Amino acid sequence: MIRKLAAHNKFGNDIKNIPLFSDLSDDELHIINQRIIKKKFTKDQIVLFEEDTAKFMYLIYDGKVRVVKQSKEGREQIITMHNKGEFFGEMSLLDGKTAPATVIAHDAAVIGLLSKNDFVKYILCHERVREKIIDLLCGHLRDSWAIIKILSFDNAEKRIIAVLERLQELYGVADDRGVIINIKLTHQQIANYASAARETTTRILKLFEKNELLRMLDGKKIQLTNKFYDRDNGVG
Repeated sequence: MIRKLAAHNKFGNDIKNIPLFSDLSDDELHIINQRIIKKKFTKDQIVLFEEDTAKFMYLIYDGKVRVVKQSKEGREQIITMHNKGEFFGEMSLLDGKTAPATVIAHDAAVIGLLSKNDFVKYILCHERVREKIIDLLCGHLRDSWAIIKILSFDNAEKRIIAVLERLQELYGVADDRGVIINIKLTHQQIANYASAARETTTRILKLFEKNELLRMLDGKKIQLTNKFYDRDNGVG
């Protein structure tokens, strides 16, 4: 369960860099900041259980989190990722229902918690902020469509290709050799994203590397080569 911490702590008090708040005045920012509870999470620590989703809105001050659906066996199906400066949990605050997902710190993270009452009192009263929340909800819908597309392919290789394409859309950094997926992911996490076995995922990634479709870089990052984009595999 979420444990409340003191609002004043060493994480600082500047929320101006979070796009959601960019249209608020300094006085409004000060008030909201005083209402935010900040907490540190270690890598792979659970940030948000399903039963807590209707209680808080979450702001990422530092780090990344992954949103997953967990099976009864504990296996993760990655739905999406959130980065520094992004926020999540607003949908449950709007409709009062819990979300069928768990949020996990992908690496060390600092998360701000804003209660439902404060969210309604200080956030929803601003038209421009409401517009940004609508944009975010549209992004969540696109994430759901992307997952449906990935899972619609009938074999693991096509699903893994679809996952790599989705990751490069979200985190790709282009250079003259292709595109680097600028996020650390283990083979198990890619397998979870693609709904495939870890052993199968490792075999396919090694085959792609052998065929020069990708390069495995230091720090568990992947570079998709120009050959990856020139391939003719009928996916997409």
